[in-house]
Amino acid sequence: MRYQIVNSQAVPNMPWQDAPQKKSDIPMWRYSENPIINRNPLKNVARIFNSAVVPYHGAFVGVFRGEQKDGIPFIYFGRSNDGIHWDFDEKKISFSDDEGNEFMPKYAYDPRLVEIEGTYYAIWCQDAYGAAIGMAKTKDFKTWTKMENPFLPFNRNAVLFPRKVGGKYMLLSRPSDSGHTPFGDIYLSESPDLEYWGHHRHVMGRSEKWWESVKIGAGAAPIETTEGWLLFYHGVTGTCNGFVYSIGAAILDIDHPSIVKYRCSTFLLTPEEWYEERGFVPNVCFPCAAICDSETGRIAVYYGCADSYVSLAFTTLDQIVDYIKEHSVVRDLDGEEGKQ
Repeated sequence: MRYQIVNSQAVPNMPWQDAPQKKSDIPMWRYSENPIINRNPLKNVARIFNSAVVPYHGAFVGVFRGEQKDGIPFIYFGRSNDGIHWDFDEKKISFSDDEGNEFMPKYAYDPRLVEIEGTYYAIWCQDAYGAAIGMAKTKDFKTWTKMENPFLPFNRNAVLFPRKVGGKYMLLSRPSDSGHTPFGDIYLSESPDLEYWGHHRHVMGRSEKWWESVKIGAGAAPIETTEGWLLFYHGVTGTCNGFVYSIGAAILDIDHPSIVKYRCSTFLLTPEEWYEERGFVPNVCFPCAAICDSETGRIAVYYGCADSYVSLAFTTLDQIVDYIKEHSVVRDLDGEEGKQ
């Protein structure tokens, strides 16, 4: 490999499928058996989508957005031997406060999951007198302790970095409003303790490219590489028939992640297959997790489809970094520190 994945484990059993013979000019391809999670995946849950997965003890675990049959979303726990076929707990994850008392959000959706120094952190969007970010931690995926919400409303699409940068925890988010926001940029915040957050920095905003002209939001937890932090994100455009969500990518500076080194001007994946175009919310490709193998450079991206399914797409580190750099357009606001 010309580039290397840094501070990450080898995952030899990660989901993988070689690129099809008929290749696209974009080096990201779909799993031929998509979607990997279909409708009505367990009792009382109509749809699972926009969910996050990590390797765990030689297998895989995940936190999943389960849209219940009353329409209210909560987070469910799942486990898998191969990262493709999943078994879910029938009951939603139970969160407790520091004293062990049950402390459940009114609803919770679009979770991400990251391991930092032996602790696993789930982060999601919830109600806290408006759309806000919720967080919880676990070491064993049996007991979850709910943490303080990092920000005031209104905010969404929160993603933690998998290690401290400059001795501080780092978090990407998208300040928003109380509705289905028709705008949005990605910001970076830092914390000494995962409780008090500040030093907010603008990372990058929507662009003049139509596929991301309305809003953008961080997707999978950033992957540390020798070129910088590889970030898969979603970009949204508006059409006469509503929003369309596509997957894009950028590379952030390794020591100052509010600075964008490279930003791909084209999407990597946009709704084309039936499971992406047709569903509860049509025309959505929404990345929430990426598993990478440090030995081979293989990357598997988990993404939600049409608010109805979970699917997989694949790439390799060398291919995706080369493509991002070749098609990069970094604007003035992207390339600066983001402090005003």
